Amino acid sequence: MEKRELYDSFVQLEADTKRMLARIDEMQTDMTQILERNAELEIENQHLREHLQEIQSEEVEHQQATKQHEQTPQLSKSRANLEKLYEEGFHVCYLMYGSRRIDDEPCAFCLDVIYGERH
Repeated sequence: MEKRELYDSFVQLEADTKRMLARIDEMQTDMTQILERNAELEIENQHLREHLQEIQSEEVEHQQATKQHEQTPQLSKSRANLEKLYEEGFHVCYLMYGSRRIDDEPCAFCLDVIYGERH
């Protein structure tokens, strides 16, 4: 009986070892899937961070552009027309209104009429 019990113990040990090996193989497969998923999520997370940073920088640029646009005074329609005439080479100042600017030289009086502040 002793040999029979010893043989049965080895058979039982072999069966337990096979079950344990199967369980270890299953855990290894699960761990591989988890590690792959983790790597995918890390890559996706990095892409989302980069995208968020791009959006934030675009928003900051937009806000800065909006501030600059708000700080730059808009010309009234009449002043915009005077600016257009000035750019075409004509005086728009009170002294020489309508006469041609020689060699498109700048005129401080014209610029004051177009861009100067009126209260």
